[in-house]
Amino acid sequence: MRTAVGAVVMVMVCLMMAHADVKPQRDFNLQRFAGKWYRVGLAYASPSFAPYRDKVKASMGMVAALPNGNVNLTMWDATPFGCRTKMYHYERTNVPGQFTYFSSRHNMVKDITVVDTNYTDYALVLKHKVFSRDYTQVALYGRSHSVRNHVIQKFTAFSLSQGFPRESILTPPPADNCPPSPSGR
Repeated sequence: MRTAVGAVVMVMVCLMMAHADVKPQRDFNLQRFAGKWYRVGLAYASPSFAPYRDKVKASMGMVAALPNGNVNLTMWDATPFGCRTKMYHYERTNVPGQFTYFSSRHNMVKDITVVDTNYTDYALVLKHKVFSRDYTQVALYGRSHSVRNHVIQKFTAFSLSQGFPRESILTPPPADNCPPSPSGR
């Protein structure tokens, strides 16, 4: 029994250390990062999220860089109740590519790390790098609804390296009319 408990503790310590070593994109440029992004991939292992996995759609977001280095993010998510808009305010840190924000849903401060991006096609983002199944996520963003297969492979490999089980990694289909088109169709 003690051996099993010790093994579990060692795995958790290794996972926490792996997340602590995640570095942001080298020479991160917020101005180049700003603009429209689609969340085309998500790794999330929260047991409370499991019943909704098959209902997730790719969401769209607008990243607005503020003059002080902070970020306003507007996200549109397709839900069973329609297209919902959420606003987030990310505070810059002293490390370019790392931000913090207060999650009212989880009642805690979370960190956001832009791990890898080429600015024109994709971005890998780690949310809450102190690993917790209930709070940590990896997101794959694309400038369009689809990204190249090698980018999806990179996202999958990174998510697995962060301790996410393969079944918690998904690439959802695009949402219909979310955000609504100007014509209303």
